[in-house]
Amino acid sequence: MSEPLLKVCNLDVSFRSRGGETHAVRNVSFDVGVGEIIGIVGESGSGKSVSCRAILGLLPESASVSGRIEYSDQNLLGLDTEGLRRIRGRDVSMVFQNPASHLDPLMAIGAQVSEPLIHHQDASPTQALDAAIERLREVQLEHPEQRVNSYPHELSGGMKQRVMIAAAIACGPGLLLADEPTTALDVTVQARILELLKSLNEQHYLSVVLVSHDLAVVAQVCDRVLVMRHGEIVESGDTKQVIYSPQHPYTQQLIESQPSRMTIRPPVATDTDTLLDVSNIDVEFASPGGGTMRALNDVSLILRQGESLGVVGESGSGKSTLARVVMGLVKPKSGDVKLRGQSILQKRNRLDLSVCRKVQMVFQNPYDSLNPRYSVYETIAEPLERHKLVPATKLDERVAELMGLVELDSSLASRKPAQLSGGQCQRVGIARALAMDPELLIADEITSALDVTIQAQIIALLNRLREERGLSVIFISHDLTLVRSFCDQVVVFQSGRIVESGAVSGVLEQPQKSYTQELLLSVPTL
Repeated sequence: MSEPLLKVCNLDVSFRSRGGETHAVRNVSFDVGVGEIIGIVGESGSGKSVSCRAILGLLPESASVSGRIEYSDQNLLGLDTEGLRRIRGRDVSMVFQNPASHLDPLMAIGAQVSEPLIHHQDASPTQALDAAIERLREVQLEHPEQRVNSYPHELSGGMKQRVMIAAAIACGPGLLLADEPTTALDVTVQARILELLKSLNEQHYLSVVLVSHDLAVVAQVCDRVLVMRHGEIVESGDTKQVIYSPQHPYTQQLIESQPSRMTIRPPVATDTDTLLDVSNIDVEFASPGGGTMRALNDVSLILRQGESLGVVGESGSGKSTLARVVMGLVKPKSGDVKLRGQSILQKRNRLDLSVCRKVQMVFQNPYDSLNPRYSVYETIAEPLERHKLVPATKLDERVAELMGLVELDSSLASRKPAQLSGGQCQRVGIARALAMDPELLIADEITSALDVTIQAQIIALLNRLREERGLSVIFISHDLTLVRSFCDQVVVFQSGRIVESGAVSGVLEQPQKSYTQELLLSVPTL
């Protein structure tokens, strides 16, 4: 290995707040060589993202940073704002965990991918747009010539993430900081993105720092691994050495928590009552270029009480649209949705609050679905107060109970979403949904932002709720290993249609359709 491209020496990061000082990163040191890919793994809040943001000076003013960060022998901590702007995007780029929060909602995606080319390489708007189309094609965004005119709200979560990656690599940087870049992606696109990162690494000697909670992803592409906990590096070394011969107990815990090591859940008895009946749903949306696009095509399914139904398929296949139809957030062109034999589409159109209480949804991106001005306490308490579910004298007790149910420490009650990690925000969303004591919980990629140890806890929590309360769950996920471990039945979506369905043990162990087989072959494993 030649002289390191990046040197991080004794990095310390702390945050000032009214409650005192929080130490987020402690004495972290590591190098990244030219053409090297290193992985940083650890639980949510362990300091992974803070370390990456410190490299590019993207921490808030409340942060105190000390140590030394050198890129090509230049101390980045010594640069002023203008100096950092010259580095960002040209020499060092970053892909963030939550693309929806980092894409400008008022700019077409073509303009956003073009922007660094215009700023750093003095490209004309026409040249920059042509290059942007090529970058979007590289990251497997379909029809990039048309998509450059789309806005972020017109894209699925996976599509937004690909746009961010295209913008990050637009200027051909030497170092890419990738903070959970495949979190929102289905397994087939995840495999393509990982292959893209490896290809860029091999062809252009692109160095990559890959932050991930998925050890299987890290095992596929990384040369070395750093394991972080409570702001410190507890283990580091060659990828194979760390994953196959872990020395630290925490690393061993991470490996044992991998979804692929979970056992398959036995199916629910088929004589239970039908809770949800979705029949012949068609949904159409106006397309950017005019005309209509069919998002769901003759979709029908049945969910029994206490059962968990996995919904899988590529990004844009119609999974989240189905969830929004059941929630009443999208009106179908035709078809019906019945809850215990009664149509809930008509009731939702009349704002029947009893339906709202029976069916709750936890969204994929907690930062978009939580009110940024509400504290954790206010977020969970609001539906309890609005629907008068508990007396005022019992409100504090119930909020504390729900926070404990999703493993949220009581000290977080006064914090707002911006002060929480992605995993903590997701647990707040789950607690809020459970506050309504629903019969059906729609979980739209609720574990995508969570590290593997918390994923295991959330799955255990949902299983307990199913057993204790007879809770039914529609579990939308691109993680087929989680679907295999948690769900009884599964439906496979492709281009708005259900192409295969049945018991998990049948569909995911002996798939009949080539598309399902392709999904399974794309799943990363240790």
